[in-house]
Amino acid sequence: MNAATITGTPGRVAAGEPALAPVRWWPSLGVGAALAAMVLALSGRHGYHLDELYTRVAGRHLGWGQIDQPPLVALVARVETAVFGDNLTALRVVPALLMGVTVVLVGLIARELGGSQRAQLLATVAAAVSGLALITAHLLGTNDFDVLVWVAVCWLAIRLARTRDPRLWLAMGVVAGAGLYAKYLLVLLLLSIGVGMLVGGPRRLLFHPYVPAGAAIAALIASPVLIWQATHGWPQFEMADALSIALADLSRISFLPMLILVVGLFLTPFWIAGLVALLRRAQWRPYRFVAVAYLFMIALLIAIGGQAVYAGALQFVLLAAGCVVAADWARTAVRRCLAGVALAANLVTSAVLLLPVLPIQAYADNPLLAQLAITQFDQAGWPELTAQAAAVYRALPPQDRSHAVFYGNHYGQAGALDKYGPAYGLPPAYSGHNSYADFGRPADDKTVVVTIGVDRAKFSQLFAQCTPAGRFTVDLPVSDAGQEFMVCRGPREPWSRLWPRLRWIGFQCPYTAMAVTAASKEGCV
Repeated sequence: MNAATITGTPGRVAAGEPALAPVRWWPSLGVGAALAAMVLALSGRHGYHLDELYTRVAGRHLGWGQIDQPPLVALVARVETAVFGDNLTALRVVPALLMGVTVVLVGLIARELGGSQRAQLLATVAAAVSGLALITAHLLGTNDFDVLVWVAVCWLAIRLARTRDPRLWLAMGVVAGAGLYAKYLLVLLLLSIGVGMLVGGPRRLLFHPYVPAGAAIAALIASPVLIWQATHGWPQFEMADALSIALADLSRISFLPMLILVVGLFLTPFWIAGLVALLRRAQWRPYRFVAVAYLFMIALLIAIGGQAVYAGALQFVLLAAGCVVAADWARTAVRRCLAGVALAANLVTSAVLLLPVLPIQAYADNPLLAQLAITQFDQAGWPELTAQAAAVYRALPPQDRSHAVFYGNHYGQAGALDKYGPAYGLPPAYSGHNSYADFGRPADDKTVVVTIGVDRAKFSQLFAQCTPAGRFTVDLPVSDAGQEFMVCRGPREPWSRLWPRLRWIGFQCPYTAMAVTAASKEGCV
């Protein structure tokens, strides 16, 4: 039996290369299943994230693209609600399952790097207790597929460097093409891997004819979403510019802390050890491109004002390498105990910050958690917002109610009214924010609009009369607290002409009504 048969690789294996350790599937699958079960058990607590409220509605308006993301997540939302029902847990089944698969794949990366069965299991567990895994498994969003695809592409690239089997370029093309249906940020990973191989080697792999063939496969698979972007003026670039402006100051201030918190404070020694080992270990020279790719990605994100979380999936690869190092290091009972304590501490701290393990009021009452657990508050307050919007609507004269609609300045507000409004008998809600603007506009007989968080001066120009109707009040530090309700009457033009003036692409700053677009002069403060 030759080495290729032993290792299960389809290509050549360097002479004298030791066989890879066998995969212990059941323990690894058990970790992935335990992660999925844990997040699903907590999935019904607190509430919908504002992005999930948007995605839930997008599932009813499928197309080849959206202003701010490709179509895959909306399609998944549509399927989940059709199969499991229109509820919070149903919407979060796929994210939990995808992350379960992802953490198993992290263990397989450790194996490709020569890790023992113990190192593979350690890598799977470490990935499962990371902050990135917990939050990604908990919420439905583009990151669910993006993280899996990034890890899969890196696994294939590392396998390619080990086996020198050029057919893996074609497999990478298939995975990348499918991944572009979830998030366009994947292009940064492919660029980083290319730079990593060019700088750190193995360079010859970059010049094989299968490289352009793999790129062609990716482009062919992703052609519907790329054509949609091209025919709609590449709105993703406008969205990216708006995010860069909106979050530039915050990204610079929080970049280093977030770089640590993305995976978790107590896992930092693991992935740092992996980064160092990939740069220094002679036997890992073929995989040095991973470390170079990560460093390039960090430099690129800093240069363009990107967020540290964008590099999180690459940190999973460094974490796998670090677990190979840690498994060799933890030869004594004391060291194994230290590693176990680090894993447990990371799970507890990350779960408290990112999963709804505590009552929502407990997060609000604790000064530290109120500052750090922002994700918790993005999942709270939506029923209260709808109830208060319903009170404004019920206060209207009957003749106004028959001609009334709601308008939310951002998609989360409109999505919340879409979800919770029917229980109050509310009319439809609309928004001009990103692709929510494409989900429909009011009919011309709708001459009364109850608005939430809009620019009063702008709406006063578009309507004959706009009257303040109170503010959203809630005993939680949610980002929409204090947003103003208004009742606007008498649109000065038909909705077909008003609507283009209400459309906007960008990001609404938390705790303000400030909408940042690509044309904005300043970002969120």
